[in-house]
Amino acid sequence: MRPPAESSPTSSAPDPIAEAAAAWLARRDRGFTAAEQDAYLQWLREDARHSAAVVRLEAAWRALDQLQEWRPAHSDRPNPDLLAVRSSRRLWRWLAPLAVAAAVALGFLAWAPLHDGAGTTRVVRHSEVRTLPDGTVVELNKGAEIALDFSGPERLVQLLRGEAHFTVAKLGPDRPFVVTAGNVRVRAVGTVFNVRLQGDAVDVLVTEGKVRIDPPKPADPGFPLVLNAAMLVAGERASVNLAEPTPAPPTVVAATPGEIEDTLAWQGLRLEFDATPLAEAIAQFNRHGEATLVIADSELASLRIGGNFRADNAAAFVRLLESGFNVSVEPDDRGRLVLRALR
Repeated sequence: MRPPAESSPTSSAPDPIAEAAAAWLARRDRGFTAAEQDAYLQWLREDARHSAAVVRLEAAWRALDQLQEWRPAHSDRPNPDLLAVRSSRRLWRWLAPLAVAAAVALGFLAWAPLHDGAGTTRVVRHSEVRTLPDGTVVELNKGAEIALDFSGPERLVQLLRGEAHFTVAKLGPDRPFVVTAGNVRVRAVGTVFNVRLQGDAVDVLVTEGKVRIDPPKPADPGFPLVLNAAMLVAGERASVNLAEPTPAPPTVVAATPGEIEDTLAWQGLRLEFDATPLAEAIAQFNRHGEATLVIADSELASLRIGGNFRADNAAAFVRLLESGFNVSVEPDDRGRLVLRALR
């Protein structure tokens, strides 16, 4: 399986496997969705050369990364913008032939010898978490903006742009919690839901409790707005088109577990590993997630790992280990996930 093809900025096409590896690494740098993570793991399983290409590209990139500290002539300052677009998908593809050549020239042919340093681990949150005056917790996706008005009987939150996830404090029916996006109202008493305002569309996903969605207000003030309202319960989502000239009832559909995971993939802490020993990576997952991972074979502790993972998604990390690193993972009678080297 290959990621979607894109135009290449060079006329000489790189090796197909290296080109595909570069595209996957670009997506991994900006953060996989659940579907992309599964597709990437399937691609790794299809051919042993795929994981080898990924290793070579990562190693070559670390060598090229040193150019960020290069000081041009007549300057005592480094050039931090030289490789500032590292996560660009197009740059990865443009650098694929160069990276492979550098990997071969420098002898980057195996995983273990490449990383003599300590490696790096970053625990990052790309979203912003706020606690509102009523105790409601809202997590804002990057670039999202809200405005509050709690002065009346309703707790009003206006989603000005972007995406937000709400865990609503339960104050009873006399103090309902209402989110407006465009002129769509999402009303909840105590629930957990996600709202995204993108262009002319408002998307709502409920993961706990229930909400009522009122569609855009019509031009005719006598229009029976409440008849167009839709009720959503946990596991359902709805979309409202703000551009429709005549308001229509929101379309309510069931959301699969995979769709819910994809929609909320932007949330939470992320663990970013670069040549991180497996023992340290596992310690981070155990510290920040719910699963407990255990290394049974001591030689696995020093295995170096690279990648970007949600801290609460140890399952994706385990699938990567099983697919690309000759590791078996089995639960024990205590519910822990035990890692062993395949013989």
